[in-house]
Amino acid sequence: MLRLRNHLLPLVRGPASQLTSPIHHGGFRRLLSTSPSPTPFSFKDYLVATCGLAPAQARSASKKALADATAVSKKAFDEFSTSGSGLNPRFDPDAVLALLSGVGLSRADIADVVAADPTLLLCRANRLEPRILALRDRVGLSPPEIARFLLVGSSVVRRVKVDANVEFLISFYGSFGRVLVALKRNLGLLTSSIEKMIKPNIALLHQCGLSARDIAQLCSQTPRLLSFNPKRVKEFLLRAEGLGVPRTSPMFKYAVSSVAYTSKENVAARLQFFKRTLGCSASEVSIAVSKCPYILGFNEENLLRKIEFLINEVRLEPQYIVKNPTLFTLNLEKRLISRYRVMKVLQETGLISRDKSFYTLAVMAEKTFELMFIDRHKDSVPGLADAYAAARAGSMS
Repeated sequence: MLRLRNHLLPLVRGPASQLTSPIHHGGFRRLLSTSPSPTPFSFKDYLVATCGLAPAQARSASKKALADATAVSKKAFDEFSTSGSGLNPRFDPDAVLALLSGVGLSRADIADVVAADPTLLLCRANRLEPRILALRDRVGLSPPEIARFLLVGSSVVRRVKVDANVEFLISFYGSFGRVLVALKRNLGLLTSSIEKMIKPNIALLHQCGLSARDIAQLCSQTPRLLSFNPKRVKEFLLRAEGLGVPRTSPMFKYAVSSVAYTSKENVAARLQFFKRTLGCSASEVSIAVSKCPYILGFNEENLLRKIEFLINEVRLEPQYIVKNPTLFTLNLEKRLISRYRVMKVLQETGLISRDKSFYTLAVMAEKTFELMFIDRHKDSVPGLADAYAAARAGSMS
């Protein structure tokens, strides 16, 4: 990345009005006219000569550009890569670079964008221009924000205008940064119909009693809820209730999130897994799910390892585990095993009571745990902090 920036920086100088000339129709045309008998144009060579990528980077980027191409653009890419002396007016990567610099992107930001999505250089600048200008002029994004957006959503901007959706999403989520978080999880938000999908789905969630803040939080964690057909969202809401989580429960939004990512078959299999491994009833499992809906989406192998540790090592009863499903959400090595070992050491040295609840220690915030059980006793138990760090790293036998 540093090599890319160092080579691209000299290509972009001064204000936008001065940037167009040194970039536009520069590197591309030079590569097509450096010999009496021009060789076929190479996108890889362009990335090296004009954008400063190392040959290995350029090969990788060129392959990525071809792999990401649609059926139509792949044909165009092939034409572009094999064109000889005849300059195809549809392609002008220099113009794309000039466009990016002209809207105010810094030299470093342009380098990052090109490295992340080299296919952007194969777009027709006259089509790309109104899409990017709309992000600045309609949505009000600053040049650094446009760069951050392109690092996430350039694959969509290459195809369609997205300013209306970006504008709505900023209003819905409350900030541009939150929009980027959601887009990293679901680029479909940029192409989903605001009137036919996004707004109706928000209305459905609101009808369930969720506040605007709850809906925004839910759709940040599970942004696909906004881009699904409203009929599917209605189904998710009914499935969440069917798990025994009422709409009035604070856990309802988490239940909706869980069923949105987990099929009916997998939910049923997970419920059976808990009944089988913990020997509990359907009603007990339902209570556990109502307390912590996330357990429905966990991998069974990981769940089994945690159950075996809690029963065989910590000596917890299955009934106690199912009543405290939060234990399933904690990392086995970094949280459960490491803290259990600290608890045992402190109990054996008489520094804490043998009746101390492991659950209390396990769910405690990291800073609080370290303050109360590591820092407080590190002088009495030499090596305690190092042993805890090793256990968290999984390197302690």
